[in-house]
Amino acid sequence: MKRPLLTRTSLAGVLACTAVVATLVSPAGARSASPAALPGLRTPEGPVVLPNLDDDARRCTMRPGDLDRLDVAVDERLAACHDAADDVVNGPEDAKDLTPLTVPPTAVGRGAQARVSLPAAQGPYARVFVIRGGKYVSLGSDGRLGAEELRHGVRLAVEARDVVRDPKRWDGRIEVTLSVTEHGVTRSARADMHVAPVLLQHDLQRAQHVFAAAPGPGEGQPVEVPAASRPPGQWEEFAGSLRKAAKESGLPEGGLRFQPGTSQWWRDIWRQDIAEPGYVTRPTPHGPQTLRILLRSPNYWTSADGRSASLRRAGRLLYRDLRGPGVGVVQQYTPTAQREKNVDELLNFTGNFESLPPYAGHPQGRILYGSSAERRPDPSFVGMLTAQGQQPPVVLDTSWLLVGHVDETVHVVRANNARGWTLAVSDPRKAVALLEQTRRAGEGGQRLFAGTVAGDKPTVDQFLRYEEHAGDNEDAARRIDGQLSVLLRETGLKPQEIVRLPVLYFRADAGKGLPKRHIAFSPALANGLSLTSRDFAAPVPHGPRVAGRDLFRAETEKALAAGGVRVHWVENFSWAHLGGGEVHCATNALREVP
Repeated sequence: MKRPLLTRTSLAGVLACTAVVATLVSPAGARSASPAALPGLRTPEGPVVLPNLDDDARRCTMRPGDLDRLDVAVDERLAACHDAADDVVNGPEDAKDLTPLTVPPTAVGRGAQARVSLPAAQGPYARVFVIRGGKYVSLGSDGRLGAEELRHGVRLAVEARDVVRDPKRWDGRIEVTLSVTEHGVTRSARADMHVAPVLLQHDLQRAQHVFAAAPGPGEGQPVEVPAASRPPGQWEEFAGSLRKAAKESGLPEGGLRFQPGTSQWWRDIWRQDIAEPGYVTRPTPHGPQTLRILLRSPNYWTSADGRSASLRRAGRLLYRDLRGPGVGVVQQYTPTAQREKNVDELLNFTGNFESLPPYAGHPQGRILYGSSAERRPDPSFVGMLTAQGQQPPVVLDTSWLLVGHVDETVHVVRANNARGWTLAVSDPRKAVALLEQTRRAGEGGQRLFAGTVAGDKPTVDQFLRYEEHAGDNEDAARRIDGQLSVLLRETGLKPQEIVRLPVLYFRADAGKGLPKRHIAFSPALANGLSLTSRDFAAPVPHGPRVAGRDLFRAETEKALAAGGVRVHWVENFSWAHLGGGEVHCATNALREVP
């Protein structure tokens, strides 16, 4: 929209810092009885408006049975409760989430009429309050202000009621217009504001809160998401080693929380896969005002008879345990019946969505996710991420992996280079080379994963013979080479900067007549949790041993230490690895944000 040209140079100083457009409209032939001051709108803290989706007063609660009901209506009801869902400012903390907008004292007569308005298409996405008698009052669709208010100056406040999801519906603009009519002449001012984009956190940011699953009662086998038939085991070993890693890395007391599920679905232990944490922020004189936004995974289930539908029930823990002051939850999904055939439910797990830290040309970093022509995540969820306009995506082919997540093969780690970070990646060739080293040391007869509950414990010699015949690891290595070619091109990293971690792969049955796909045979070492930029919680590899030394473990510690990163070992073989995931999949973290 073109802005009308202002010709009165005396107004330039007034409007220079206000991000305002002013106009004058009068009926044909009408004349103002006396010159009146042009109305103004000022944005003293800038034009950025937060999507006010947290719950500062903790008024949003769950009903009995909400965690278990297979009903998408439960998910919609939970998502609909937040601070912007009503026209009330829910206390002083909620008031901080609003962006101030002021009308300076305006010389008008008693008969003047004023109105604050938003374009009709923007009305559902923003709300304007006026402060009267020390209280915030929603202006609603009427938006009227009194002449006396104008003469004294008016304090307004603006909240956004959602994030940008689809720019064709709403592109985030919030155009607040003040119209003042007096003596048949209408004068207007406009403040061009916009909602803050959601930015994904990245793994170099220090973890402040870490959450993971715990066993629940009963069978606990979910029906709404793909899950291994084998129950997760040895939780005590997992939890104890994770607690130790958290303590050693300086995570505050109480910063680690274990969330048991219910008897209907507790085996859905993949906390990384229920949400991708992000944040929104705006500047204030007291420092940034920030809200966390948890982007719930778009996992949508429909019963075989089509009568029932639900989002992933483990995702409702976000509402029970995390939504509250400073934390909101957003869910964006496409119902099964409306999806294209190549949308893969496994790729909708949010372990498939990560981010790269800032680097030259990308001051907010970039989104990283897995997709291909054969298998892709929900386009509406991806569209919401890209609609933020700040973190252009890097897309990797993960279709060859059984699960299909980027976190299976890639992790951001600290580095002693100019940008301060690099990528740790799975390296099957290195893993095979270490097996060959073990055989040359006369240890080819030792069994892999000795001391674990693994059902398959081949000797080193047996696995090498299998690899010579099947070539699973060489094939996985070529696939990872393809991922790396994309990453090096998009980031500018050099091959010698990449941290390569030994991981063995094998091809497993993908079911439904599909070709076999790769899954980590040994724990995927890149699939760990960064607790700080210098502390990395990795799965114990249970690799081949020479002279009592685990070669996979030693190689990982050496490779990461070169970048100033200390490894904390977490025992997740039975709890996560045998179910198709690792430490990163089984945990999630809320990190320090600007």
